[in-house]
Amino acid sequence: MKQTYQLLVVLLLLIGTSVAGCISQESTESSLQSPQVTMYPASDNRVAYEYSGDEMSAGEIASDLSLSERKTITNVDIYLEVDNASKTVENIIAMATAADGYVSSSSVYDSSYDDTPRQEGYITVRIPSGNYTAFLKDVENLGDVSSKSIIGTDVTEEYIDLEARLSNLQKQEKRLTEILNMSTTVEEVLSVEQELERVRGEIDSLTGRLQYLDNRIDFATINIRITEPTPITHSWGMRDALSSSIQGFVSTVRVMVILVGYLLPIAIVFSVLIFILLAIRRRVHKK
Repeated sequence: MKQTYQLLVVLLLLIGTSVAGCISQESTESSLQSPQVTMYPASDNRVAYEYSGDEMSAGEIASDLSLSERKTITNVDIYLEVDNASKTVENIIAMATAADGYVSSSSVYDSSYDDTPRQEGYITVRIPSGNYTAFLKDVENLGDVSSKSIIGTDVTEEYIDLEARLSNLQKQEKRLTEILNMSTTVEEVLSVEQELERVRGEIDSLTGRLQYLDNRIDFATINIRITEPTPITHSWGMRDALSSSIQGFVSTVRVMVILVGYLLPIAIVFSVLIFILLAIRRRVHKK
């Protein structure tokens, strides 16, 4: 009888422990799945609110992005020497369109050298990141590359931070909407709407920044400077010699003009003195 009683007590304890564990687990799952929203009036006639939920941190998003490609902005600068700058710009525009890209800006202008016609130009194109390597090789085949630089800027950390902040702000927006529906006074409604407007403004700002980064990441920026070769003239030095002789003649004439300008007043004074002396001498001889 005593053993039967002890066995019954042990069974009751085990059943109670199991029931308590189930209740605790259900309570924990409920708190995780259903964020609690508490609203209470604050002292400054504004609605103060608290919320607890599944906010996403930058570390969680980083773990999601660790399996994907890193977020990199690519900028390329290339100097190209070609025979015909205008024709080359037209070819690059056609190549950019074929590569699913587009032209951001372009220009061709005259740059004469020693009275010899010569053109230069530049063009900036945006090419999808997956196509820009092949596009760059095709551009290099259009002429002689004098210089080239490729700069990749890693913006993964900034992108992750923006994603995390945007996700949390969107959760705040949802909670504030719930609180707005629960508000009962005009003061509470105005206060919640003001906070909701601030959160939505930050959401728009972060969304715009992410869209900008997406565009810069998805499309590489390629700046191409185009020049025609400097013309080579064969004058065997005759043109330089003729130019030097003309310059020498002009310099000599200039010196003579300056010298005449200095001597002319002196010559006039001497002429007047000689005329006076001759006049005096004639009078003396007459007497």
